[in-house]
Order: sequence, then C-alpha cells, then structure tokens
Amino acid sequence: MQIKLWINNKMVIKEAEADLLLIDLLRNNGCYSVKRGCETGNCGLCTVFVDEKPVLSCSTLVARVNGKKVTTLEGLQGEAEDFGTYIAEQGAEQCGFCNPGFIMNAIAMFRENQNPSDEEIKEYLAGNLCRCSGYEGQLRGIRAYMDYRQSIAAKEAELAAQNISEVL
Repeated sequence: MQIKLWINNKMVIKEAEADLLLIDLLRNNGCYSVKRGCETGNCGLCTVFVDEKPVLSCSTLVARVNGKKVTTLEGLQGEAEDFGTYIAEQGAEQCGFCNPGFIMNAIAMFRENQNPSDEEIKEYLAGNLCRCSGYEGQLRGIRAYMDYRQSIAAKEAELAAQNISEVL
C-alpha cells in the first residue's frame, strides 16, 4: 500500500507492507532518536508525536498514521536542546539511551500542563523506563527547567508592564 505522511514537516510517500511498524519507517528515514527498547509498548523509548500527541511507535502500524504529521526528537531540536541541558546538569542523562523518549514525553507534558506537581510529573512519565538512573535526577531537571521557564515568563511580563507604563 502507498502511504503519505509528514515526518518532521517533510512529506514522505512510501510503499509499505501492511504490517510495517512506525518505528521501522522512522529509523529507515534517518530518525535515529526513535529507539527500539522493549518492543511491547512498555518502555517509552520509541515515543514520537502523531498530530502533536505522544504515541509509541513500536506498537503503531504505519497504516494508522497515513496522512498524519509525525514528529520525532529530530524535529524538535530547539525545544529539546533547552530542556535536555537541564537534564544533563542534574546528571540524569546517564547513558542517554532513554533520553529521546523521555524528552518527547516531557515536552508533551509541558505543552499540556504548564505547572505540574511532582506527583503529576511522575504519573505522566511513568511509562518511561530508564535502567541507569533512579529518576530523581530527571525530576530535578524537570523542576529546574520549569523554574527557568517561569523566570523567563516573569521577566517578559515585567518588560511588558514597563512598556505599557512608558506609553501611558
């Protein structure tokens, strides 16, 4: 069957077997951030966005994403780089194998919930398995990144208030 989809904003048209998994299509198209871990949809290493929602590519048939927009970590470099720095500063990158899926899910969480509690963070990222860390570094990195984003938002609000008062 012929499938057409957008991978990181680039249209891809391919012939695909009915049983082709999204992870295989993505890796065959140079998206190496998408990792093969458990192959059962339990570890989160293969997380990508399909139409802006996190999806496990190891358990998604390509036919299900025909005509849709697929985004991998390669397509989110700026956003991922900012956040990834905070994870690394907390020593939570360890071997780095799980980081792409973890970062994809964290970005999805930030988009859905601007200020999650520690419990909400743990619940949201429960499907991401890491064999190297105890997850505390990731939690600290998320908190540090959220603090950074809040300080930027506060500075922007302050500048906007100053500009308004100068106009008046």
